[in-house]
Amino acid sequence: MFILVRNRARAAALALSAVMALAFGATGAAAAPACAKQGPTSVAYIEVNSNSILNVGKYTLAEGGGNAFDIAVIFAANINYDTSTKTAYLYFNENVQRVLDNAATQIRPLQQQGIKVVLSVLGNHQGAGFANFTSQQAASAFAEEMSDAVAQYGLDGIDFDDEYAEYGRNGTAQPNDSSFVHLVTALRANMPDKIISLYNIGPAASRLSYDGVDISSKFDYAWNPYYGTWQVPGVALPKSQLSPAAVEIGRTSQSTSADLARRTVAEGYGVYLTYNLDGADRSADVSAFTRELYGSDTVYTP
Repeated sequence: MFILVRNRARAAALALSAVMALAFGATGAAAAPACAKQGPTSVAYIEVNSNSILNVGKYTLAEGGGNAFDIAVIFAANINYDTSTKTAYLYFNENVQRVLDNAATQIRPLQQQGIKVVLSVLGNHQGAGFANFTSQQAASAFAEEMSDAVAQYGLDGIDFDDEYAEYGRNGTAQPNDSSFVHLVTALRANMPDKIISLYNIGPAASRLSYDGVDISSKFDYAWNPYYGTWQVPGVALPKSQLSPAAVEIGRTSQSTSADLARRTVAEGYGVYLTYNLDGADRSADVSAFTRELYGSDTVYTP
């Protein structure tokens, strides 16, 4: 029954994606080119349980009018576990589902502004995680659920965050060396032109190679998960795809945000990660790092 329901959902997803492709083009939106800016790619994780993903589009550079943020991350979908079928499955809570169901008003406006929208997937205390699939077939099935979601809702990619899995719970397996390699390999095959990013934490992040296959190059980005700090992700990617800097907007001090941005530019890294952009006017916090990254203050437009 579970497999039948999942297959029906997948068929519906693919049918809808075909309609969306006709309406919006291959990227899921009739995106207008963003105003050009020079500097690192800036990323904003949004806790959609409490904040609007549209907040990301409210910040532009005073000089030139470019977007302050280049990638918006919907935080977060979950990897859940069905104890009856012993199967991991992709789960959306009501707040994530609301964003996805209202893609025309929640996602498409950002994409039309030139901002990529990525879905983060996170553990959910049920024992299922990216690092404990026990077969290549199981990993590939979950990869297909993720890529189907990207197609169905016209998203720009998937972000992996291997936290809160609680490996071993509900009789699930402990992490193994092959699981994440099989998962990312299958997802990249399904989504050759979409973003795959890694929040560099958890057992999956330390298991990037297996049986002669290294998946590092299959990621578009990897970033430091510890806010207010500088830590180069241990992923074999060019500096242009790494964010050693990570800040929590409203909690990391503006001086620290500026220092981390300055170091990002000075050391030639190409990504700057932020978390928890809320609905308040955070232009002062954002300006603290955009001045260093792009040579401009940021303007907030409610």
